[in-house]
Amino acid sequence: MVAWGVALAAVLASFVLAFVAVSYERELRSMANFLEKRERGSNERVSVDFSTRGIAGVARAINEELDAQRDAHIAQEAHRAAFRQDLASLSHDIRTPLAGAQGYLQLHDRAEGEAERRRCLSEAASRLAAMRKLTDTLFDYSKALDESAPLALSNVRACDVLADVLAGMYPQFLERGWAPELRIEDEEVLIEANVEALARVFSNVLTNAVRYGTDTPCIVQRNGVFVVKNNVSDSSPIDPERLFDRFYRADTARGGGGSGLGLAIVAQLCSRMGGSASARIEGDVLEIELAFKAAPGASTA
Repeated sequence: MVAWGVALAAVLASFVLAFVAVSYERELRSMANFLEKRERGSNERVSVDFSTRGIAGVARAINEELDAQRDAHIAQEAHRAAFRQDLASLSHDIRTPLAGAQGYLQLHDRAEGEAERRRCLSEAASRLAAMRKLTDTLFDYSKALDESAPLALSNVRACDVLADVLAGMYPQFLERGWAPELRIEDEEVLIEANVEALARVFSNVLTNAVRYGTDTPCIVQRNGVFVVKNNVSDSSPIDPERLFDRFYRADTARGGGGSGLGLAIVAQLCSRMGGSASARIEGDVLEIELAFKAAPGASTA
């Protein structure tokens, strides 16, 4: 009797093991078949009929990988769409001055008076100069992106660099009848930066303020943070989240002739110096904040 019971238990155990093995095999074949026939980009996910900890774990791992592939595909498509948009913007910005220059040169050939011919040449030269400025800005942006050439950082007295930039921009402020308002907490503050890159950051932000602002910009400094504030005629088209995107220009800025790369360069250079650039809108006041790392050993009180 005992022997019969042992034999029956052995048969049942063998049956259970065979059932589990067959179930495992069936689920694995089902998963393999699903992966082979699944359309790329589909939202379908693996499901299981015979759920054990192992099978459920495999299904979960597969679905997580599918989710990761989907997210990567979406990001790649978004990147491609952004690139196409950037290329269209760049093509437009290049074609416009070139077409204008070509048009004035054609008018020059048909002009009857010397004064009219000189005017045509002047207008053509102006548009070619705009083209040269755009290509120079593109070159600056490519340099800002170039991680293969690390920026040499040192302890920099940021306010000295800011003063040099403001002095260089004096004619632009004079033309607008403006005198920038300075609220400097500590003129001796030291940050970790590259002098040339820092000067470009200040210059681009202040040029943006002069080009699109409606009154005197205000510059506020506290420790390693500089905030440039200026009123704009209409802040509604400005998206602070996109302000540092390449080729981004709010509708109100399109008449200013900017390339949409100035603030993108700012963001890249700040990042490469270990800092950051951000923007916000308060009413009709645009605030651009530049945050830099304090120089080693510098006080941040």
